[in-house]
Amino acid sequence: MLVADQSHPLLKLLSHDIGERELRESLRVVRQYLGMDVAFLARFRKKDRVLEQVDGPVDCPIHEGQIIPLTEGYCQKVVNGDLPELIPDTSRIPATQRIPATASIPIGSHMSVPIQVNGHIYGTLCCFGFKPNTSLGDRDLQMLRAFAEILALRLYEVESDRRVRQTMIDEIEAALAQGAPRIVFQPVFQLADLRLHGFECLSRFEVEPQRSPDKWFDQAAQAGIGVRLEERVLRKSLAYLETFAAPYVLNLNASPQLLTSPHLLPLFQEVQDLSRITLEITEHAIIEDYTALTNALAPLRQQGMRLAVDDAGAGYSSMKHILQLQPDLIKLDMSLTRGIHQDRNRRALAKGLVGFAHEIGSQVVAEGVETAEELATLRDLQVDYAQGYLLGKPLAEADALALTS
Repeated sequence: MLVADQSHPLLKLLSHDIGERELRESLRVVRQYLGMDVAFLARFRKKDRVLEQVDGPVDCPIHEGQIIPLTEGYCQKVVNGDLPELIPDTSRIPATQRIPATASIPIGSHMSVPIQVNGHIYGTLCCFGFKPNTSLGDRDLQMLRAFAEILALRLYEVESDRRVRQTMIDEIEAALAQGAPRIVFQPVFQLADLRLHGFECLSRFEVEPQRSPDKWFDQAAQAGIGVRLEERVLRKSLAYLETFAAPYVLNLNASPQLLTSPHLLPLFQEVQDLSRITLEITEHAIIEDYTALTNALAPLRQQGMRLAVDDAGAGYSSMKHILQLQPDLIKLDMSLTRGIHQDRNRRALAKGLVGFAHEIGSQVVAEGVETAEELATLRDLQVDYAQGYLLGKPLAEADALALTS
């Protein structure tokens, strides 16, 4: 590795993490520092190489994404040792004169060093000038090697992240292949008379590795297939609309990412009565564009589908969700429900949320009800619906169906 004055601007550049935009800018700095016309990063494949990043003039003779056979050009020959890494003047090397690109581009000077990632050749980092450049020397070659080492570290991180992501995807794919998740049904009751209103559809992953449903969904999101997993769950849940006949409703959880994706509307094309569907958006979900989400949901809400903001009272985001989305239902988080009969602060907050909800035309659902005292207090506060272990744990299909008879 090059050891030199760390105050040099190029070495300062090399000392920072390199992302895609930074890489392109770094190639420009390297190219200009070496006095070359073009710099590029090539990734080797079995029979060819892909130019992943290219920096050069407007009329550059090569371009990003270009695929070149390994037998053509300089890169593989440098890696094999058939050409030197530093060629200040290609006209002095007979082997370069037999390469068509030398004349067609043209290439008057050339520098290329291999990039090794995890013990394997990833590709090459190359620079070339249209004319000879006899000022190039060993110090310049060391600089290019130093930059190649920095790139190798970054590419190793990218490759490691890719492997981790693929492992996560493989686990989820295996779970789906085994039929996961199983849908269970937590009953929701009208609080005034404890009449069954419907069910919240929840997921259970009874496969290896054992982890809670939220961990599976988090993993899918990190692996970039969160929407796909949610789509699978919603399709399975919607299939139960015929099992649980009207007037019972089904509450389905959905992320903003799914709700603003092209997958949303096709999911509901076959649903005859959207008034029996409530989509729940968690308070913890990050909504980057409320307008886009509102527009995406508009066609479904116009046909009767209801929208709920989940986990209200658990954090500051819930009020923003409520104000921006104007939901039909506001679900009180269990942290607010738990022990509400013994805590005047919880009662005051719940009373305020209930009053606010009714004022804007929304209804309120209390989650996590576990005691008769909590239930009585929530009824006194005029909460509309309730769910929780006191009223019913998540049930298998047969047990849930028995409640409707």
